[in-house]
Amino acid sequence: MSGGEDPTGEVTELLRQLIRNACVNDGSPGSGGETRNAGTLADYLDGSGLAVERYEPLPGRESLVGRIEGADPDAPALLLMGHIDVVPVSADRWRHDPFGGELIDGEVWGRGAVDMLNLTASMAVATRRLAVDGFRPRGTLVFLAVADEEALGAHGADWLLENEPDAVRADHVVTEAGGFRLPLPSTTPGPKLPVLVGEKGTHWCTIRVTGTSGHGSMPLRTDNALVKAAEVVRRIAEYRPTTRIPEVWRRFVEGLDLPAEIAEVLLDPAGVAAFVESFDDVGVAREVHAATHTTFAPTVLHGGVKTNVIPDSVELQVDIRTLPGQTGREVREMLDEAIGPDLAGSVEVVAANDEAATESPMKTPLWDSLQRATGALVQGARVVPMITTGATDARFFRRKGITAYGAGLFSDRISFAEFTSMFHGDDERIDQESLRLSTELWLGLARDLLG
Repeated sequence: MSGGEDPTGEVTELLRQLIRNACVNDGSPGSGGETRNAGTLADYLDGSGLAVERYEPLPGRESLVGRIEGADPDAPALLLMGHIDVVPVSADRWRHDPFGGELIDGEVWGRGAVDMLNLTASMAVATRRLAVDGFRPRGTLVFLAVADEEALGAHGADWLLENEPDAVRADHVVTEAGGFRLPLPSTTPGPKLPVLVGEKGTHWCTIRVTGTSGHGSMPLRTDNALVKAAEVVRRIAEYRPTTRIPEVWRRFVEGLDLPAEIAEVLLDPAGVAAFVESFDDVGVAREVHAATHTTFAPTVLHGGVKTNVIPDSVELQVDIRTLPGQTGREVREMLDEAIGPDLAGSVEVVAANDEAATESPMKTPLWDSLQRATGALVQGARVVPMITTGATDARFFRRKGITAYGAGLFSDRISFAEFTSMFHGDDERIDQESLRLSTELWLGLARDLLG
């Protein structure tokens, strides 16, 4: 198909197939099965004229690279990167089959529809259309469909950069996800659409809570590790770290052109603390809170060996996300504060990963091109810098000194609160107008930036 035709149907069908392939990554090396989605994309791109390569560091853990070589080897290259794995799902909590890829009332349903197969599919469609149309840019365009993003990228982007750097070498990288509509008032016309220029760090850790085993028939005054672990979970969940105002948050708030009374609240630590507890839109409240706080989320608990045995050991996993500039040592100090000295002797951190927050500069050709491409599709739109509270594969490129942003373009059919709740949540879905807009964004960005 020509790049001038409406891409909605094409990107919709590709997304539905990617969802149906059910490339579920539970974090184990043998999960994911991204070969299925890599194969679907290879079949889709076949015959377009793209140079396509596939890389498989472990059986089934496959990534795909498609390339349009630039005419000038010294011209900057652009990499469009979408991951092809998805997180596990509790199917009984969904209204529709999470791997059915159903199209219902103009929305595609399924795990990965938001995170981030919608963008992966739109990037693939845009890249194929450019190739079919004979697009010959000065700089190289690379499409990367990458495995293992949902388990910190060890078998995907991280592996490629360390083992096949020439395959993914670029000056500018775009991945998930920006361009959504924020339900906040502005003093100037036109929507203010986020571009993710940085992301929080991760400090996932496993905590072991110890006790003393005994007979379950005599629980009085026992040293039950599970009971203590429950108290540790409660304390971590209720812990409230100090509010901080990172520079990227300040630039975000200033870029929104909010009424002065709202901007003042969002730039004042005390104001932020009150705002997140009282603002009606819970999606916005969560976003504001996570962007201005170190966050602690107890997520997995394992313990006990038998119903009639008092457990002597329980392991708790905690998802901790850090702000720019924070260190692992600071996190451990906060964790100790949350747990308290009375339980310190029974609690040990037995495993942790510590990845610092990353950030790209805003004054770049990529930023300017995203502004022009977005403005051409949404009248009066302006992009604003934002930090994402989750982890993306952009961090691997930033650590190599490469500018990497999270972008996209979404309609206002799905509210911000619904949109954010669907990341790793239930009833994940995306509307077709957003699929069209994102596809058109990548087409416009490639033409504008690469020439």
